[in-house]
Amino acid sequence: MSDAWTWTYLDAEANEMTGEGLPTTVFPSQSDAENWFGESWHELAAKGVDAVSLYRDGQLVYGPMALQPAE
Repeated sequence: MSDAWTWTYLDAEANEMTGEGLPTTVFPSQSDAENWFGESWHELAAKGVDAVSLYRDGQLVYGPMALQPAE
């Protein structure tokens, strides 16, 4: 059995974001998902993503995690 690790994108009102330009990649491991996120979070923020959550096989692992710096 293989794991499916995915990110969910949230706007400033905590509504789930989908659509063109937002990746729907499924990763084989948590490490792969987190490495991708580390390289991509600036691009996600530029597309209006305010926070992300990480899921493993549809179950929340952690999040929401804000992309904006704490004030």
